[in-house]
Amino acid sequence: MANYNKVNVTSDARTELHDDLSLTGAEISINHLPAGACVPFVHAHKHNEEIYTVLSGKGKVVIDGESVDLKTGDWIRISPAAKRQFFAAEDTAIRFVCIQVKENSLESYTKDDAIV
Repeated sequence: MANYNKVNVTSDARTELHDDLSLTGAEISINHLPAGACVPFVHAHKHNEEIYTVLSGKGKVVIDGESVDLKTGDWIRISPAAKRQFFAAEDTAIRFVCIQVKENSLESYTKDDAIV
């Protein structure tokens, strides 16, 4: 039995990796919004913070009514209770990763958790 899972992600509008990678501590999704499109709902979470990184393109996220511009290379963390909605720029698609984890669940960092 292998100690890893591997998956190849295509350019679907949304790919959730929970099942494909047998994730046990996080949910990860790859998202693509075409130019001018948006996630069709505003949402928040009960327990999970979300960490986003923009792989390509540009757009914005509206968090609790505040508009935050996004571009390739940006990272942003959003608290569970914050209401959020993502938008692609009118002239450019946006592709981003969302990592969802339980807020305050990290017990150790890489240097303290590594076994050498």
